[in-house]
Amino acid sequence: MKVLVTGVKGQLGYDVVNELEKRGHTAVGVDVEEMDITDSAAVDSVIRQADPDAVIHCAAWTAVDLAESNVEKCRLVNAVGTENITAVCKALDCKLIYISTDYVFDGEGTRPWEPDDERHPLNVYGQTKYEGELAVEKYEKSYIVRIAWVFGKNGKNFIKTVLNLAKTHDTLNFINDQIGTPTYTYDLARLLVDMAETDKYGKYHATNEGGYISWYDFVVEILKQAKIEGKTVNPVTSEQFKTDAKRPHNSRMSKQKLVDNGFEPLPDWKDAVHRYLIEIEEI
Repeated sequence: MKVLVTGVKGQLGYDVVNELEKRGHTAVGVDVEEMDITDSAAVDSVIRQADPDAVIHCAAWTAVDLAESNVEKCRLVNAVGTENITAVCKALDCKLIYISTDYVFDGEGTRPWEPDDERHPLNVYGQTKYEGELAVEKYEKSYIVRIAWVFGKNGKNFIKTVLNLAKTHDTLNFINDQIGTPTYTYDLARLLVDMAETDKYGKYHATNEGGYISWYDFVVEILKQAKIEGKTVNPVTSEQFKTDAKRPHNSRMSKQKLVDNGFEPLPDWKDAVHRYLIEIEEI
């Protein structure tokens, strides 16, 4: 199977290419230098030349706070770019896997979000990813895979931020009223390639298993596993920690549909953190 992967320089794209090659598939990795997804002619040319069996679309504008002051730039990447890719996949009759986010929901309540729940984004990033979803879901050979709290080897992420802060701060303040589950890109890449090997299209949620936690809980576990002692971690509310973009309080996502369709869920998030810290040589 030949698969074109967008956003290959990012955390997820990097791991997806490695997983494809590990299984003997042909991976064509592209980033903005090889294919500017906002340029429809470039997208058409590059994908047609690759002639893939599937496209795994990882590229996105993910700077959530910056999106609030760069609405059109964010929309161009997340919505228009995704429309461009969908159009070519449809023309070539190849599978499309689009990576989306829990931010397409309003983040209220405590019930885990189901894949077909109504979407009401609460910030620019979520709105543009929702617009991308609207383009993709019109194409029958497509998957929409929503993830949250992503960490991986290739790039910046929350775990690396926490480890860096712990080197210079004895007291750390982290939010305890936003609840969700992390997603390790190494584990997610395995699932995405599993999906590409099937035709069980539709919307899915894919984060690591192991229950729902707050960012505060996540930090406590990261420091524990990294054996960093002598730090004080304080739980704070979203009200006390203002950001440009409003964040969802409820990022819980139901992954039952994965099981129902025969896909293997991602491992426990604590196990994922352990393997990741080994990978980046922090333990």
